[in-house]
Amino acid sequence: MRKTTRIAAALAAVALAAACGTTENKGGSSGSGSDGVTDTSIKVGGVLVKTSATGYSTGGAELGAKARFERANAEGGVNGRKIDFVGAEDDNMDPAKGTTVATKLVQKDKVFALVPVSSPQFGGAAFLEQQNVPWFGWATGTQWCGTKTGFGYNGCLAPKPGAGTQTWWGNQVAAQIGGADGKSAFIQGTDSSASKYGVGTIGQSFSAAGFKLAGTSAAIPATAPPQDWLPYVNKIMKANDGKAPDVVVSIMAGAKLNAGLFGALRKAGYKGAISDATSYDPSVLADPAIKAGLEGVLTAPQFEPFESDAKEVVQMKADIQKVDPSAKLTQHVAIGYWTADIFLKVAEKAGKDLTRTSFLTAASTFTYENPGFGKIDYPKDKTEPNGCGALVQLKDGQFVVAQHLKCTDNVALKQ
Repeated sequence: MRKTTRIAAALAAVALAAACGTTENKGGSSGSGSDGVTDTSIKVGGVLVKTSATGYSTGGAELGAKARFERANAEGGVNGRKIDFVGAEDDNMDPAKGTTVATKLVQKDKVFALVPVSSPQFGGAAFLEQQNVPWFGWATGTQWCGTKTGFGYNGCLAPKPGAGTQTWWGNQVAAQIGGADGKSAFIQGTDSSASKYGVGTIGQSFSAAGFKLAGTSAAIPATAPPQDWLPYVNKIMKANDGKAPDVVVSIMAGAKLNAGLFGALRKAGYKGAISDATSYDPSVLADPAIKAGLEGVLTAPQFEPFESDAKEVVQMKADIQKVDPSAKLTQHVAIGYWTADIFLKVAEKAGKDLTRTSFLTAASTFTYENPGFGKIDYPKDKTEPNGCGALVQLKDGQFVVAQHLKCTDNVALKQ
């Protein structure tokens, strides 16, 4: 009987020791790397649109993140840990593939967090939330907003009614064209859920800046440019009580879509201002037709443009060119860079004993300002945009700063 008791006690002790060992390893702080953290490293990887049917790509964000991580590593890392960046997966702007590659990064590659994430239709959000895995990137859709684990570098761009919605875009365009008083704006999107939502929020941005909202549309096919632009152009040209609006704003993703619409508008005699969110890209300069279609367009990046002489921008360009001297400086490169910068600041705040739990705790109440991208304030910016942006214009075939980065107060999104 005593022998049986001693054996049972010994087995219990072994089981307890094993359980304690498992508990200590959770989160990676023991050096096991089970959740992407060891005593010397933090493993991260991203999800981007590298290829898509429309030609739209956010692939440059991989270079931007790498450049920021490499500078951090050269400076000693974060609390003694270097960033082990495994690169970014391509989701092809397909929600189902987004879930697949996010799962691969977490379960096979064993990353601590996903950085950067930039895909208008990213499908991995629910999986990452369930797995308690942090993810940082360009928060262009509703899947980012109100989550525990997702963090937009620019806040939440798809707020719910009643939450704050941005006014900076409308205010910046107003400043560029001499004010909004007596002027109208038309907002054009594609036939996708994100775009349908976006025409409402961007429309309110221009209304808040003082523009009359002439109309909105989300009818253009999202997967490829239409064969005939005339029906869409005719609607716009008569939107302002039978006349053309003073400003046309596109929230479509992809130079082909935007250049096609803008070129058709100019051909129809449109003389007003045109603005979009994605055409600040040097690759458009290599295609004569696209370049012509985008001439004069005011693109609205949510960071201080590369053409600026701000010291933070100078540092960013130096970091990027150190990694790739021939790199094209696209807005996606900058988005990747500033996304990585915010992730590093949160990791620093989380401290030496780094786990996903301690990281998410640090991120849950986090405020940070940088002239390169503006400001971020969690948890407020988990449900609304950070309210910051600039304007860049393609002028005589070259990008120039039209309006430097500025932050404006959000207003409550109407029902």
